[in-house]
Amino acid sequence: RSCGVGHAAGGRNRHRHRPPDYSFDGLPQFKRSDFVPDNATAKQKIKSMLDIKFIRDNPEKVKEGIAKKQVKVDIDRLLALDEARRGSLQKIESLRAEQNKLGKPAFAKATAGKEDIVKAQGIKAEIKNLEPALADTEKELNSLMRQLPNLPLDDVPVGQDGNDNVVLREEGEKPKFDFEPKDYMTIAEKLDLIDVKRAAKVSGTRFGYLKGEAAMLEIALINLAFDTLIKEGFMPVIPPVVIKTEMMEKMGYIDTEADKAERYFLKNGEFVLVGTSEQSIGPMHQDEVLAEKELPKRYAAFSTCFREEAGAYGKDTKGILRVHQFDKVEMFSICRPEKSKEEHLFLLKMEERLMQLLKLPYRVVHLSSGDISRPSASTFDIETWLPGQGQYRETHSASNCTDFQARRLNIRYRSKRGVEFVHTLNGTAFAIGRMLIAIIENYQQKDGSVKVPKALQKYTWFKKIG
Repeated sequence: RSCGVGHAAGGRNRHRHRPPDYSFDGLPQFKRSDFVPDNATAKQKIKSMLDIKFIRDNPEKVKEGIAKKQVKVDIDRLLALDEARRGSLQKIESLRAEQNKLGKPAFAKATAGKEDIVKAQGIKAEIKNLEPALADTEKELNSLMRQLPNLPLDDVPVGQDGNDNVVLREEGEKPKFDFEPKDYMTIAEKLDLIDVKRAAKVSGTRFGYLKGEAAMLEIALINLAFDTLIKEGFMPVIPPVVIKTEMMEKMGYIDTEADKAERYFLKNGEFVLVGTSEQSIGPMHQDEVLAEKELPKRYAAFSTCFREEAGAYGKDTKGILRVHQFDKVEMFSICRPEKSKEEHLFLLKMEERLMQLLKLPYRVVHLSSGDISRPSASTFDIETWLPGQGQYRETHSASNCTDFQARRLNIRYRSKRGVEFVHTLNGTAFAIGRMLIAIIENYQQKDGSVKVPKALQKYTWFKKIG
């Protein structure tokens, strides 16, 4: 499951429960000190998304966290490799220090004695013999480190999959019809709003043309999202949809074969198409040290997104609910570690505000540990009621990725305490296709027409379709 909307594991009508007095206050999983860069390891070649020092100091917590995410990684082996690596590095550094005491290589000195030459040659040979083993150790250690997901926060409901997600609350009134509500494709095809048959002829299955008023509603949704988010300090961005594969790896979305199966790779794997604009916004600040006063740094990005949807099946593959290409307005935030829980709730608040502007009924869901993405430490979904289908379907997702992405991207900020890693978060403003589905089904009329939500009418010349 990846952050955002349209992921392979999302969109199912899953059973959920609501526990009594359910709370998600506080940020209990980590302390501020857990996110301070470990200067001793910063110079090393470990591609870490979790702090290696944190793993050393809290092996049982790490084992518990990855188990909650249904991930198996041999932490004992990882720590053994880490210890062996540090031992090798220490040995090599000691030998180099001894080598430096000789000054220039002894054998290059005209006055060098035979003993110095032999000693220098021995040190050089010993270093050369140690380096291949160190490289092998680092390779295996890096492989294990890349398999580690972000650890779920303590307030995340523990579960194996989406069946263990928790419904926090329901909002809005479901529409009441004096007729049998139709599903969106029945309405859209009759009104000539969505054409998947011609798209299949041109592009293959799971593509679609948005036509006429549907195309204009997309533009209206984009305008509403940007107007709302800009007032809250979000910077509007149109990002590239092609990024280096290296950047996708650093964002945490191609560490497993299942992850890679969701992606469209280009130019022999050198580049990849984004599945959400989060993946191109995050790397903008790679290797930067931000000023504390800049945070939170919030972006609202619109882009076309591409996903293979390898796990999609059944009728979800028909129409535009689960497609290979879709447009989306995505929120992305960079903030201080101690503010990420608050920022997460803020992104959720913005999602709910947009839903309330459209007057669509929805429910808020806290995803279980087994259903959140690899980079996420906690995720809330919004699922919108679709009367034509008689069920809630996911339309929004908001995730707190803590410092998981920031570590690989090396994005930090300077505070009074020193230089620390930032936290990154993302949230869906509008996944256009799914919002069109929700509008068509909730605003359908008995005569087959569709009303336009009042909040969108100022961006269109029509108040009704059909």
